[in-house]
Amino acid sequence: MQEIQVFLKSRSIPFEVLIHKPVFTSEEAARERGMDLRNGVKALFLKSKSNEFILACIAADRKIDLKKLEQASGLKKLRLASPEEVKEKTNCEIGSVPPFMNLKGFKVFFDNSLLENELAEFNIGLHTHSIRMKLKDLVQAIQPIIADYSKE
Repeated sequence: MQEIQVFLKSRSIPFEVLIHKPVFTSEEAARERGMDLRNGVKALFLKSKSNEFILACIAADRKIDLKKLEQASGLKKLRLASPEEVKEKTNCEIGSVPPFMNLKGFKVFFDNSLLENELAEFNIGLHTHSIRMKLKDLVQAIQPIIADYSKE
């Protein structure tokens, strides 16, 4: 959590930290933050057949299409990482993984659905802390691979 804030501050990127009761789903997070579900960034940690891990981010009101992401990433047989794999690789629990996994050396993918939003909100490693910032600043900070892999 601190690592992300230090990273953003070092680049003079404005953000707001939100402290709230624990949230475990995108819907709960949107209610607690008082914002539209589509502004949430759902960060899904995935594992490929070749044991490569990536992070796929989509707008919280969308679902991931793994076949489309496999095509976009060039990886085969993507699946959601297990809770144990997520904890081991990210030091976060499922539902609290931030989109900043580039700081840990993982490829980060953003779905086109995210780019439709002005604001982005996401957990920062804890179920009780989130960040709200401009989406364009988030893209600038992470420099993700942008592709089309969501479905409604």
